[in-house]
Amino acid sequence: MVNKSEVGIVLMNLGSPDSTAVPDVKRYLMEFLMDKRVIDYPWLFRKLLVGGVIVPNRAPKSAEAYQSIWWEEGSPLIVLTRQLQKAVQNDMQIPVEIMMRYGNPSPEAAYDKLLADNPSLKEVILLPLYPHYAMSSYETAAEYAKEIYRKKKYKFKLSVIPPYYDEPDYINAVAESMRPYLQEDYDYVLFSYHGVPVRHIHKGDITGKHCLKVSDCCHVKSPAHEFCYRHQVTITSELVAEKLGLPKEKWGMSFQSRLGREEWLQPYTAARFEELPKEGKKKLLVVCPAFVSDCLETLEEIAVEGKHSFMSSGGDSFKMIPCLNVHPLWVNAIVKYCTQLIEK
Repeated sequence: MVNKSEVGIVLMNLGSPDSTAVPDVKRYLMEFLMDKRVIDYPWLFRKLLVGGVIVPNRAPKSAEAYQSIWWEEGSPLIVLTRQLQKAVQNDMQIPVEIMMRYGNPSPEAAYDKLLADNPSLKEVILLPLYPHYAMSSYETAAEYAKEIYRKKKYKFKLSVIPPYYDEPDYINAVAESMRPYLQEDYDYVLFSYHGVPVRHIHKGDITGKHCLKVSDCCHVKSPAHEFCYRHQVTITSELVAEKLGLPKEKWGMSFQSRLGREEWLQPYTAARFEELPKEGKKKLLVVCPAFVSDCLETLEEIAVEGKHSFMSSGGDSFKMIPCLNVHPLWVNAIVKYCTQLIEK
């Protein structure tokens, strides 16, 4: 067992542009979309597509979107991750740093800061702030952090906390963060998750014959579930709904943030916002459990664009439930996960 004084913790999130200026947004989008686990096409085709088509067209619009949600202190995602860092550090009395998969602070900066503050460092515990395993989220974050660790030849041990989509403390934190909003009058709760291409689900199926091939595949036991995003978000939704006592007819799932024209996991959140009022579900609550920190995808895509779409389609009321951010139960869950690893 490692002495607590020789341990450091790193919380790893997605990242954000350094500012809302178009050049900074372009730089961020290039790094993000050139990731082979996000757009998994051959490098040359990816470079032409991302650098020649997607980023030039998307950067100015994304810059405007970031401007609409930017806080005085900076990017909401970065600010909230810093707040989480302080909360965990206060509870554990162990050095805690943050790193981003894209943008700043980088993994190298986080590792170097831990070492500078604690030269006797022997182990770093990495918690990717992604509850569910997906090639384009948890996997790329964890593998990038490990790649920098190996490349820089750090002497400390690096331990990575696995996805926690069904862990009771995470489920409890999500459920309790939602509970106050359920006291209000509502017709329906929509669990909106970041989408992934269907191709990624097939690609991640280690059995090659289960995901989206077996009837009710998410509920038929399989080794594929360890790496299946669709299975894991389904289980999260069901466990949270069960904990809150939500009737089956009062909640559902959807997938947001689609990029490109190929088929992604369905139903699409944008489509559901237009359909739900026509189904008589006019008072809507939306929760985004795959995002633990509020960011562009929640504050702008859901709370602004999504609300406008829903209300324009005949909805009466729309409320986005904030992400876990620095909810005390979420802080407690992180402390517990890190402590368990330290004490192994």
